[in-house]
Amino acid sequence: QVQLVESGGGLVQPGGSLRLSCVVSGSIFRFSALGWYRQAPGKRRELVATITSGGMTNYADSVKGRFTISRDNAKNTVYLQMNSLKLDDTAVYYCNCREWTGDDYWGQGIQVTVSS
Repeated sequence: QVQLVESGGGLVQPGGSLRLSCVVSGSIFRFSALGWYRQAPGKRRELVATITSGGMTNYADSVKGRFTISRDNAKNTVYLQMNSLKLDDTAVYYCNCREWTGDDYWGQGIQVTVSS
């Protein structure tokens, strides 16, 4: 069973930064892609950023230029560096791992609140 443990969330003022981490049990080489998704109250879960096994990245238009996804294969960890945070970035953020078969694994979610 794959386990994903997120950390790094919290309360930050607009314009501030946070870095989310997601530690995955076992090697992350088994996954075709790793990603971060988020869900705001009353809204559907949406993609934030993904990174493939080959290092290709993809971002939602709303976070391009502000967020950066990265991975550390040695630590089995995927990160999301979030800069210039906005009120609209407030959401529960979920780490995702997708196997080559298409199966998805999810973390438990971590709250990010942007507020003045």
